[in-house]
Amino acid sequence: MLKKKLPLHTQILIGLLAGLVFGLITIFSPLPNVIVVDYIKPIGTIFVNALKMIAVPLILASLIVGVANLGDITKLSRMGGKTITIYILTTAIATTIGLGLVNLIKPGKVITEETRNELMEVYSTDALEKTVEASKVKEKGPLEPLVRMVPENIFGASSENGNMLQVVFVAVIFGIAMLYVPGKKSELVLKFFDGINDIVLKIIDFIMKLAPYGVFALIAALIVELAGDDPNKAMEILGALGMYALTVVAGLLIMITITYPTIFKIFTKINYRYFFKAIRPAQLLGFSTSSSSATLPVTMECVEKQLGVSEEVSSFVLPLGATINMDGTSLYQGVAAVFIAQALGLDLSLGAQLTIVLTATLASIGSAGVPGAGMVMLVIVLEAIGVPSAGLALIVAPDRILDMCRTVVNITGDCTVTATVASTEGEQIGS
Repeated sequence: MLKKKLPLHTQILIGLLAGLVFGLITIFSPLPNVIVVDYIKPIGTIFVNALKMIAVPLILASLIVGVANLGDITKLSRMGGKTITIYILTTAIATTIGLGLVNLIKPGKVITEETRNELMEVYSTDALEKTVEASKVKEKGPLEPLVRMVPENIFGASSENGNMLQVVFVAVIFGIAMLYVPGKKSELVLKFFDGINDIVLKIIDFIMKLAPYGVFALIAALIVELAGDDPNKAMEILGALGMYALTVVAGLLIMITITYPTIFKIFTKINYRYFFKAIRPAQLLGFSTSSSSATLPVTMECVEKQLGVSEEVSSFVLPLGATINMDGTSLYQGVAAVFIAQALGLDLSLGAQLTIVLTATLASIGSAGVPGAGMVMLVIVLEAIGVPSAGLALIVAPDRILDMCRTVVNITGDCTVTATVASTEGEQIGS
């Protein structure tokens, strides 16, 4: 009798838990940490690199095919308007939820002066690095995301995952141009990119066979690197920041359990539990990689194969979401900004907090879907409300773990908007 193969999300979950246990055993045993860092972590790095490798060709091919198959430019403009409007709305809601919780719980008041000074000393270098990166972003002006959207070189844009918005722009323009070219001339080009898309999807199937092992390696390495040479000290610092972390997580849970289900109930007929189960592999992978861009190929596969969303919708909405929709990141920025102000003894006016909503929403558009990008944008938010950016040192310690959690929300938000747009376009999904 043949054994039934475990579903992908179960395999990834097993790999995640095994990595967690192995990492904890390593830091509390005589086993050298270098074994995990030098011989296990590279497996996870290879897995993430493989996903990133396939992200650009997947978006380019699928989006060109999707736009070209629309056959009507008005449908594209209508779909684009819905997508951007809902993305901005959910981001603003996320930031507002974060501000509401941090003002209610006041986690910054729990931090003692001794702990505050210790954190500022230990993580001052990390905070300075993020401040320098943010200053480079700020120097380029508020319209920089629009400028960066149009590449100087098509091939240059396709060579870097951080230029995902440029890839989307090129693919959309290419697909639109094909709509205006006579059928016989564009048919061959369309078949070429359709074939490329099928090949890329098959490569993704190959890569995902490594997923449980890659996730195991990533989580084990994360635990070891967080603990460092003194695991007890690391646990003490994380414990001192526990209320802040819980505030962020509580906000993220509200987004997943209240905000997104409400959107579903208004705009779609899909059962939210079914939706949640369908995108579980993408959520688990996003949790382990902390990158919505790296997870994008799997997210697209889940939305298309499990939810039944058409390729023309998913290939447009999801890449755009991985670039500009950062609900989890915006919520975290709202909580972190007020937490830092509270810990430093600063009072923020209502006007300052409204500035946080506006700045965090706009900053999310320029935030890359890679680990740690949200913290760079947080510096811009802090400077907008007059809070010293050096206070960033207070939240560096738990950021890697929280980054994993907010990436799950970012991905869930992308999938929610994709399903919503598909439903409003008359697609029968989720069945």
